[in-house]
Amino acid sequence: MKNLTSLNELVKEFEDFVVYESNLITNDSIVALKHVATGKYLNSVEDLRYRTGSGHQTVFVGSPEPGLNSLWKIKFDKELATYASTSIKLQHVKSKNKFLGTYSGYKSPSSNHTEVSCNNISYDSTRVHWVENWKFNHNKFENHQGYLKSNDIIHLSIKKTTN
Repeated sequence: MKNLTSLNELVKEFEDFVVYESNLITNDSIVALKHVATGKYLNSVEDLRYRTGSGHQTVFVGSPEPGLNSLWKIKFDKELATYASTSIKLQHVKSKNKFLGTYSGYKSPSSNHTEVSCNNISYDSTRVHWVENWKFNHNKFENHQGYLKSNDIIHLSIKKTTN
């Protein structure tokens, strides 16, 4: 707040700060995840399950408009999520207790990449691991040290685990 010469400048600085703060994503914020390449939102439907693979709740890129099936509650253990050090969980709002994650060993029937699904378990007795902690990086290649904000373009990834 140094070098302010008028009350108007102080009010403008305060307004800018409030706008910045209102865009920060905090623990339990509700978000929609938009796939940049297709412009469609990540969806899940509680009664729609994979017929192959894990048999868990299907996750898919749906409509170009966000809806109830594309809302996720973001969970993390800090006040604010920083790019460098925060892992997040994404809880499907409509399904309540189910989280976005992967099962190592299962492939998506449509893409043959690792299956992403919604589930509410942390370990499978068949020794196939469910992983629901996601890392995120800013779209830019530089080491972005800021906080996660609304409308940020990020890359989500999951740390591969071994048995």
